[in-house]
Amino acid sequence: MKILDKYLLKTFLLTFTTVFVILFFIFILQTVWLFISELAGKDLDLILVVKFLLFSMPRIIPLVLPLSVLLASIMTFGNLAENYEFAAMKSSGISLQRAMRVLIIFIFVLSIVAFWFANNVIPYAEYKFVNFRKNIAQAKPAMAIAEGQFNDVGTYNIKVNKKTGENGNHLTGVTIHEKANNMGENKTVIKAKTGVLVSNEKSSILKLVLNDGYYYQDVTPKKYEDRAKMPFIKGKFKTQIINIDLSELNKVDDSKESIAGTNGMLNVNELRYTLDSLNKNLDNEIVSFSENINQRVGIKKFSSDTQKNKKKPLPNDVLSIYSNKDKVDILKMAGSNITSNIYSIETTQKDLKEKEREINKHYNALYEKFVIAFACFLMFFIGAPLGAIIRKGGLGLPIVFAVLIFITFHFINTFGKRLSQEGGMTPFMGSWMSSFVLSPLAILLTYRATNDNGLINFDAITTPISQLFQKISEQFLPAQKQK
Repeated sequence: MKILDKYLLKTFLLTFTTVFVILFFIFILQTVWLFISELAGKDLDLILVVKFLLFSMPRIIPLVLPLSVLLASIMTFGNLAENYEFAAMKSSGISLQRAMRVLIIFIFVLSIVAFWFANNVIPYAEYKFVNFRKNIAQAKPAMAIAEGQFNDVGTYNIKVNKKTGENGNHLTGVTIHEKANNMGENKTVIKAKTGVLVSNEKSSILKLVLNDGYYYQDVTPKKYEDRAKMPFIKGKFKTQIINIDLSELNKVDDSKESIAGTNGMLNVNELRYTLDSLNKNLDNEIVSFSENINQRVGIKKFSSDTQKNKKKPLPNDVLSIYSNKDKVDILKMAGSNITSNIYSIETTQKDLKEKEREINKHYNALYEKFVIAFACFLMFFIGAPLGAIIRKGGLGLPIVFAVLIFITFHFINTFGKRLSQEGGMTPFMGSWMSSFVLSPLAILLTYRATNDNGLINFDAITTPISQLFQKISEQFLPAQKQK
């Protein structure tokens, strides 16, 4: 390895490591903010908090790594151009491609490592992260409930005044709001003097035993005029047991992007096997439903009966052979069958749509492992020539360009995946859309940097305008002189 290659590699690695550590720390703070409700006020030990963060760290790599490569490339080559080191290289006959050669090899190795990390480490960490959250609540169930505030756990909002005992399992002053049908409406309120939390590590059910309490339940009368009286049911109990499903702790809204589904816990081979099973199940369900609905509407039976009774054709008005009473019964039965079939079709359609969405999510998870590897290459071939063109290093202008480019990349990537999940495009296009959109930019910047052209050729814009004004002035001045 020549001295120049060592110098470029050392400069890039130093910048890349610094940028990666800073960005990684920033995204860790974002993770803490996302899960602050689970970490704050839960009497968590420092070791548990550290494990929580360690299991959540690998999921940050797909965001931090491409951005670090982009910013480090702009800063490194911007510093070289700003200090006229590139001018010295070119005067010695060293082109931009020759200067980038050793770094291209490094980025190639980094892409392989990124793919291995996305295929092995991230699925394992995702699996451990989800199970770690559930195991915390099972081993120390009181952590799921903080003192002096309402805690949303499944279909219950629970508030306790005080927790005692070795693991905080004994509760005092318990108030529970039960949400009816998961719609967020508090139809039932339970108040108890004391309570005990009981859990089993082999079960995801948390048992809450309440003692000496009352419950109040709103009643919605059938008659509208009786609703103004606001009736309710009041009861008293010595002991009451409430079962809470801890699996609800791992169910987070997809728009918050805090916890992925099970597709994020699988590697490439497991995703391919799962996709094969999901596609076969979907195809079998479609065939089964189509055969079932054909039998319900009598298509096969009607066609076979028609073949047998060719000699006895039916009249144009089939109902004319029945009496009026039979006509009414037949029409009612037909209407009921139509309504039932429409409902069955709509329900099955929603179910099939949900299964297709789940399949698309698995495809996105599969392609995402390759996208992160290609993103490292893409960001390098955008950042390196861009730094050589703008000739600015440091943390000023390079950060502005890096943030704008990465936000564009991340927005297109997120938009494509969401659109592909809903069936708006194929999962392949949705996952690779950001790479396809920014690849021409990388080619353009590399071409312009190789030919020592600026970022924007202002002469190509200003020259036609100046020529136009010159022609107008030449035509206008002679007219003034003639007057």
